Amino acid sequence: MTSEPGQTEQVEPGEVASEAVVTHADAAAADETAATDDSPPAPELDDPGELDAAVEAILFVVDGPLESAALAAALQVPVTQIDAALGRIRIGYDERAAGIELRAAAGGVRIYTRPTVAGHVERFLQDGQRSRLSQAALETLAVIAYRQPVTRSRVSAIRGVNVDGVVRTLLTRGLIVEVGTDQATGADLFRTTDLFLERMGMTSLDELPSLAPLLPDLDGLDGLETEQL
Repeated sequence: MTSEPGQTEQVEPGEVASEAVVTHADAAAADETAATDDSPPAPELDDPGELDAAVEAILFVVDGPLESAALAAALQVPVTQIDAALGRIRIGYDERAAGIELRAAAGGVRIYTRPTVAGHVERFLQDGQRSRLSQAALETLAVIAYRQPVTRSRVSAIRGVNVDGVVRTLLTRGLIVEVGTDQATGADLFRTTDLFLERMGMTSLDELPSLAPLLPDLDGLDGLETEQL
């Protein structure tokens, strides 16, 4: 339904309830913003498929509802094209019963988890909370990270407890890996993996903070390990 200038467009019964509502004033503001923006010109989005992909990508990364006018200003296209793209995206999700859906919220639109799969998502998140490493595993992982390649017995000497079970857990999680045997004792050697670096947000082991000021006598534990062997 069309509306008089300055009035909000009305949603007819039967129309998709989650469709974003935009005033003519919003559209004018978006056009003005696009004209005065000093950022590099956006690539042409004449193809509806490319426009849909761009809109979907922006909605994927934002952390709150986004108005059609804001999308129009960012992509430098008319609000009417954004509304059409949102409609196609919404219908596409619904037709293939995707795990996500497009909803209206707080005057804009946002991607949400579809209610029919919410239970699966909840269980996944709860399992993730339960799968956090224990304090013992974190301590063992820290010793391996700083002394690698290192044997179980050396880690046990440093921590003062048996670490066989914890080492198995770290191996299962893919945070450490066997890298041969110690020439003197024949014991397995362990080091951290690339997954460890990824989870720690590091690119290399050189980024590990120095422990020298905190543990000046760490090397003295090698003698204790020899006595235990």
